[in-house]
Amino acid sequence: MPAFCTKCRGRALLKRPKTGEAFCKECFYDVFESEIHKTIVTNKLFKKGELVAIGASGGKDSTVLAYVLKTLNQKYNYGLNLILLSVDEGITGYRDDSLETVKRNKDQYELPLKVISYKELYGWSMDDIVKQIGLKNNCTFCGVFRRQALDRGAMMLKVDKIVTGHNADDIAETVIMNILRGDIARLQRCTAITTGTEGAIPRCKPLKYAYEKEIVMYAYFKKLDYFSTECIYSPNAYRGYARTYLKDLEKIRPSSIIDIIHSGESLSVKDDVKMPVQGTCAKCGYISSQPLCKACVLLEGLNRGLPRLGIGKSNKTKIRDLVNSINELKT
Repeated sequence: MPAFCTKCRGRALLKRPKTGEAFCKECFYDVFESEIHKTIVTNKLFKKGELVAIGASGGKDSTVLAYVLKTLNQKYNYGLNLILLSVDEGITGYRDDSLETVKRNKDQYELPLKVISYKELYGWSMDDIVKQIGLKNNCTFCGVFRRQALDRGAMMLKVDKIVTGHNADDIAETVIMNILRGDIARLQRCTAITTGTEGAIPRCKPLKYAYEKEIVMYAYFKKLDYFSTECIYSPNAYRGYARTYLKDLEKIRPSSIIDIIHSGESLSVKDDVKMPVQGTCAKCGYISSQPLCKACVLLEGLNRGLPRLGIGKSNKTKIRDLVNSINELKT
């Protein structure tokens, strides 16, 4: 017996993983987009006239984000100026291919595009770094460099906000990772829909409550052009284990993803938990809770032939000596 659309009572073509409700395609589009609009409005993510950079990787999340944000901007008159901002990590056979997708999105959505590369900023590509460090811990370098590269690109463009395609699954995974690491300081902060308000360019996550499965369904039925290959350097990434655990939970209880996010949101950090104090890096001036930002520590390690300098607790003495030598050079 055919299922009927929960909203219009027409013939349903899909079942929402998030709620189990049946919808026709058009009603699913409307519900999906309306939920993202509600997230934007409820959390006051934007102000009229702002220049907003969309972190564009060519993957499903950032492609759907770009498409939906442009659609909502026009439909609800947000008054935003949108631009695509891509980071080229320098991964042959992966990022070069995905950037071709971003370039097609640029034309399809009629949005300007800025591409900034690790090689340009740091003098190292990820291919170069992997040759030095190997496949273990390479995600540490990429994550740190990518975050700073996105900020630097945004500063060049003089944008007011950055939006990223982090979805509900991503945020729930991060909550689980911080629990497993015992990282209390980051546990509450990782669920924030806007970060960077303490000095950096604010970053927003309009897809915070959107399930990954529904993003894939939206992209599929809308026939959006996106790149779906996984990074060739991340098969052993720690996040992968949290993702597998989360998927197993979701099979048993679909609401697990949102439940985990709400748990992180409602967490109150005890007064005796020391929170990191934001300052600036002694070398590059980037925001950092340490004398040297993580990017500068990792970069110095690469340049000095000590690629593991910033990895692990055993290198604290080396890092302290590095800070002292930089301070001496400044004086």
